[in-house]
Amino acid sequence: MPSAIDLSSFAGLTAMVLLTINLLLGLLVTTNYNPRLYWPHRKIPIFKIHNWNAYLAIAVVCLHPVILLFSKTAGFHAGDVLWPLHSPGQRLYNCLGAATFYLIALVVVTSYLRPRLGSRPWKKLHYLAYLAAALLFVHGTLIDPDLKNKPTDFLDGEKVLVEACFALVAAASVWRWRYGKERQRHHAAKATAEKAA
Repeated sequence: MPSAIDLSSFAGLTAMVLLTINLLLGLLVTTNYNPRLYWPHRKIPIFKIHNWNAYLAIAVVCLHPVILLFSKTAGFHAGDVLWPLHSPGQRLYNCLGAATFYLIALVVVTSYLRPRLGSRPWKKLHYLAYLAAALLFVHGTLIDPDLKNKPTDFLDGEKVLVEACFALVAAASVWRWRYGKERQRHHAAKATAEKAA
């Protein structure tokens, strides 16, 4: 039977995958990707899936450290989950995980407040998702899933999953940045041509 530490580790990896999917969906949303026109040539509500996946991801993110409270060997208390400055080991990585949670929660909560905040301030706050992703990948890569302070094995299956998620998000972010630059060039050239005509 899996231990509470194993279940917490599984929840953390599940959260990592869900958040990776959410970042990728978010990048598609920012490009106004049309799945009916392009692949898979069907009407798919990307924005709705992005939102619901975010709710599911934050629920799993919350579950990840809470499970540790049921471990007899981990030694975590409620305060260590909420504010892990004095957690029983790997404090830096636990703090990175907590910071990730608080940033993701801020992004999700401000999404509710988008009509009040306005589009531009909300968009700036939404960029915190990238900082959360960076902290998430460092936390997931460097923390010992058994909480025994063992050195990181970068070829361990769990770490390879984290590294693959990071590579996907990094590649998609570079693609999105280049897509945005190309679109700006296209609009500038079109505006110049219209002025000349």
